[in-house]
Amino acid sequence: MTAAFCSWSGGKDSALALHEAIGLGVRPELLVTMMIEDGSRSRSHGLRRSVLEAQAEAMGLAIRFEAASWDGYERGFTNLIEGARKEGLGTGVFGDIDIEAHREWVEQVCGLAGVSARLPLWQLDRAEVMERVLEAGFAAMIVAVRDGVLPVELLGRVIDEDVLGELAAAGADLAGENGEYHSIVVDGPVFERPLDLTPGERVLRDGVWFLDLDIAPAGSESATI
Repeated sequence: MTAAFCSWSGGKDSALALHEAIGLGVRPELLVTMMIEDGSRSRSHGLRRSVLEAQAEAMGLAIRFEAASWDGYERGFTNLIEGARKEGLGTGVFGDIDIEAHREWVEQVCGLAGVSARLPLWQLDRAEVMERVLEAGFAAMIVAVRDGVLPVELLGRVIDEDVLGELAAAGADLAGENGEYHSIVVDGPVFERPLDLTPGERVLRDGVWFLDLDIAPAGSESATI
């Protein structure tokens, strides 16, 4: 098997890509995640560092972070993958679906760092991506929705056929590939145990509503159903 790292958002696309890559002979050893400047939250999904660490632990994997502004994003990400390569992880798994500019960036940055990129979801129909998410048994909770595009009431919902129907009715891409929503995976085939989270407040930042999540205290009712 090929030892690899995974570019990790915490959401359904990176989780499904990792699952598919394992089926193709990849052995994941490390998750890498980009954070906002102060290192407290992930850049795209707004997840707390502690939540991402707990998620990685529930998967039985190590996780490494790099904090950067958007201007410093490429340099920060390069630092992460160069570190992975020095540890013998010469393959990276990415959850990109069909935006060509994203693939070009991934392959360019990986190439310069001496790493090969695998994109197991590439060119899949976006509806098929979501079918595979559900069929594989992933539980993916919506943690962010773009204001004015999707209702804030979707926050905290675990994606199922009903939620997909609501996304379609709202005219949103089912996979959220255009930034309509983001998710966090709390259970599924790449997990050793479910991730127990508790919901907090809803916060509007830069035109996106985020649901703040934290680790559920022992014995409490969690957001993981």
